[in-house]
Amino acid sequence: MAKRKTQGLPAADPFATAYPNVARWLEDNWIELGRDERNMSFIRVLDCGGMPWEGEHTYSTTHEALLAANAFLAEWFEENG
Repeated sequence: MAKRKTQGLPAADPFATAYPNVARWLEDNWIELGRDERNMSFIRVLDCGGMPWEGEHTYSTTHEALLAANAFLAEWFEENG
């Protein structure tokens, strides 16, 4: 999908603006949202080595859950590059 352009510049990605660490993580890894019979947390940060973080059982909003993941990933990137 082509990026929108505004006055010759690429439009900002609103998701990456709101959750920069999540957007960076998603370049090579993934995040799961929602509970199932195996995972009771609402949000999980995963990579090929496993699950470095899982959030709370519930959040008031999905935005709140993504902010929590973004905060964890800020620390993770600080420690791991």
